[in-house]
Amino acid sequence: MKDLSVRALTGIIGLLLLVFIVSRGKLYLSISIFIISIIGLWEFYRALNNIDIRPINYIGYLGSVGIFLINIFPNVSIGLVFYVVTAFLLISLLLNRNVKIMDIATTLLGIIYIPFSLFYIYKLDGTIYIWLVFLIAFGTDTFAYIVGNLMGKNKLCPNISPNKTREGSLGGILGSLVITLIFGFFTDADSLWKLVILSILASIISQTGDLIASRIKRLAEIKDYGFIMPGHGGILDRFDSIIFSAPLIYYYVEYFLI
Repeated sequence: MKDLSVRALTGIIGLLLLVFIVSRGKLYLSISIFIISIIGLWEFYRALNNIDIRPINYIGYLGSVGIFLINIFPNVSIGLVFYVVTAFLLISLLLNRNVKIMDIATTLLGIIYIPFSLFYIYKLDGTIYIWLVFLIAFGTDTFAYIVGNLMGKNKLCPNISPNKTREGSLGGILGSLVITLIFGFFTDADSLWKLVILSILASIISQTGDLIASRIKRLAEIKDYGFIMPGHGGILDRFDSIIFSAPLIYYYVEYFLI
């Protein structure tokens, strides 16, 4: 009972903080994404250490700083950031005989997977659609949990996440659809049918992101990525679905809704 109370309290505080940061946007949002990126990257690299993969942490953090600077200085391009990061990685391979190709690859993967993907949230700043990143992800998680507990019988991916069911997955998609339609109604969206398609696609991708994070945890033989959020685990435990779905939502909005 105590664990449930801690989880609920942490969730409420986190939700209020999220609403404040997204509402303020700009520097508040950029700094918050940067902090989340650094912590998430640290969790990801630490998990890989458990399976004898040694990403070059400081270069990963350097990449996060570069992506953060793009938000502050528009003249800094993403191409420049990845060029500098790649150059540092290859120079490390040249100068340090202990560095392996796998270490370099996973360092770069971490940058693309976490700070680069989260960067798309900032790109939605100033539009109402930024809220869909969180509404769809949290709506999917919540409805999948409720429907899965009430009606779940058939396992979705028992070897990766034993508690997830196909019924819960469909419930998550339905929940995403309902929440997105409510969002569209209150924001007077022009094309509800386009939002319907987005809600379904983003919900599927959101759940895929969750499963990917669970798969990595299985490989690393850890229960949670971290402990920064009492009752919820680490940053990647809470943002795994958002990380994977944010780029999709951005490009869908860019090509079909704006």
